[in-house]
Amino acid sequence: MNAEAFSEYKYEDLEINHILKRGVMSMGFEKLTPIQAQAIPLLLEGKDVIGQAQTGTGKTAAFGIPILEKIDPNNRNLQALILCPTRELAMQAANDLRNYSKYMQNVKVLPVYGGQDIERQIRGLKGVQIVVGTPGRVMDHMRRRTIKTKDISMVVLDEADEMLNMGFREDMEVILGVITQPHQTCLFSATMPQPILDITGQYQVDPEFIKVTRKELTMDKIDQYYYGVKKEYKYEALKRLLAHFQYKRCVVFCNTKSMVDELAKKLQNDGFSADGLHGDLNQKQRDFVMNNFRNGMIEIFICTDVAARGIDVSGVEAVFNYDVPQEIEYYVHRVGRTGRAGKEGVAHTLCSSKDFKKLRQIEELCHTKMMESYIPSFEEINESQEKAVLEHILNVKEYGDIKKYITPIYRFCKTNQVSIDGFAAAAFKALLGNQMAADDIEINLPAKKERKKKDSTHAGKPSKKMARKMDRKKKR
Repeated sequence: MNAEAFSEYKYEDLEINHILKRGVMSMGFEKLTPIQAQAIPLLLEGKDVIGQAQTGTGKTAAFGIPILEKIDPNNRNLQALILCPTRELAMQAANDLRNYSKYMQNVKVLPVYGGQDIERQIRGLKGVQIVVGTPGRVMDHMRRRTIKTKDISMVVLDEADEMLNMGFREDMEVILGVITQPHQTCLFSATMPQPILDITGQYQVDPEFIKVTRKELTMDKIDQYYYGVKKEYKYEALKRLLAHFQYKRCVVFCNTKSMVDELAKKLQNDGFSADGLHGDLNQKQRDFVMNNFRNGMIEIFICTDVAARGIDVSGVEAVFNYDVPQEIEYYVHRVGRTGRAGKEGVAHTLCSSKDFKKLRQIEELCHTKMMESYIPSFEEINESQEKAVLEHILNVKEYGDIKKYITPIYRFCKTNQVSIDGFAAAAFKALLGNQMAADDIEINLPAKKERKKKDSTHAGKPSKKMARKMDRKKKR
């Protein structure tokens, strides 16, 4: 299947077990991404595959579905091994495979990684057919013979370049060298440096090469906005955007660890459900933050680019670039955290006047376009919050049993000599909470810098004048 055909290829058309297909489609997946459309048929045919693709392209399903299709549930030995660079990615990939296979009987998946009690993992390995692990911990189990390789029929190296960067090359080669029986080897990597090519040449047999370029990443499902903001008001801008959109799960990217800490503390003090993650946190702290984000205990996850590598959380509604990324490549990784697996997402980037040059470079090299927008006023924020509360009330009225509450409300109003209108307004105010008080602070950049606000029809849409300006630039 060619790359152009992927958008018309649906999960329901896959030639796989109907029980597996039911599990995959129950997660809301409909159309295959480019890497999935190209890799899945090849792996189902039994071929070795090299996939060059960025984070957020749907690689887990690309190798996970063929693995589950080929698993023999009656064989209680290890049949597939997936190597990942970080424990977070191993845990997420294992969780995804469990979700895909939730209607399949007698299929067991286990993540193994450093930092967790190895004795607990040894007990959990009994009867497991699919192991997802970091190279170091997989090596530990091999030395203890708690992971046996004689029945392995498929090996996957996920984020292979990251494993190289983290010093796992020797472990990877030892693991691959131990598996001597015929098997499939699938390798995914965002880049293809010579060491990766050396591994493919030594351990794969006539592999099929798949490349998903930036253009094929289809960021068309991600609405991308930028905001010209005075540097000293960046935090105020972020706070207003969070209050306006009220996302239930979003990621905020910063360029430094100190900014992650500062931002997390400020947002917490201002009443937002937020926490931060960076490389200086120990594993227990990292697990605590990640579990809270996955379980919905926190809504705003703040991190650096390095800390975010290998983290894959479903249902992220939006990404905020509090700092414009220092490396252009990081923009793709950041934006790829939302709009995953065919779902829609949003990316917001805050720009001071010195950031616009980098912004244009990102647009050019990533083959994408960001729409200009402006930070909402307090009046707009209050209006959006009022609308959200009213819609919630309407939803309760439509789908909830409210008849039993009518009599006590009438009785209360009559006893306390309160009108029904007055009671409804007071209840609405209580649900709404404290609203922002209007002020005259102008946090958007002056018109001469990047936009003329008066020409904009509404937030997120470029003005006609700006659209003509963009067209002229394209023609040049």
